[in-house]
Amino acid sequence: MLGSMCLLALGSIASLVSAAPATEDCPPAGANVTAHTGTPVGKPEVYEGITMYVTGEKTETAVLYLTDVFGIQLAENMLLADSFGRAGYLTVAPDMFNGTPAPADIDGQPGFNTTQFLDQHRAEVTDPIIDTAITFMRTVLGVKKIFVTGYCFGGRYTFRFLAEGKGADVGFAAHPSLLEDGEILARKGPVSIAQAENDSMTPPARRAEIDALLKNTTLPYSVALYGGTSHGFGVRANISNPVEKFGKEEAFFQAIRFFGAWA
Repeated sequence: MLGSMCLLALGSIASLVSAAPATEDCPPAGANVTAHTGTPVGKPEVYEGITMYVTGEKTETAVLYLTDVFGIQLAENMLLADSFGRAGYLTVAPDMFNGTPAPADIDGQPGFNTTQFLDQHRAEVTDPIIDTAITFMRTVLGVKKIFVTGYCFGGRYTFRFLAEGKGADVGFAAHPSLLEDGEILARKGPVSIAQAENDSMTPPARRAEIDALLKNTTLPYSVALYGGTSHGFGVRANISNPVEKFGKEEAFFQAIRFFGAWA
């Protein structure tokens, strides 16, 4: 398993409230863990009518991967889930949009109704899908501990499923959107956040509010701010831009280090 504290986040701001145990099995230099292109290696499995993208070898500690609005159909989401699999975690990504995610070229779709889409996939609709994924992980796959990682839309659900009795043990969220104060305060497990410098959905004032709420608890947390990045960089970074590529890869290792610290 990849360990904690293997890389320094240059240009990022990090704060770890509680000391975490360090491990020594860091990836070797140049280790081919992350993949931005290529053919996804995971397989779809259907449980209780919900399609799951499953990747990685079977492990008792696993990652629940909650996507952005582009869903498991987006190649970048499958490839990033595969990266968690290569890092040593069985990874399960449920189709939170029942086969109808937002279009990948959303900026080129002037007729796409974002408000309607988000209402169709509000918490009352999305929570049961994630509940089903957790049941699948625990009963079918034999998972005993769940690390949840969420991106944009899915980042909010990282927090929702860190609440008492919701099923996740440790969480990571990259540029979470629509996150509510009560969801931050309700968490019962450690959480780490990767924020984008330029994010209209989480502007600086809102980032400051989230930081203040995190400080309002005694639970471990970390926050990293990635300069030169925009909303969505954790999944859909422009890999030809070295700043964005670094941000995406470092956010991934941020999650791996945090999971390793609190395993």
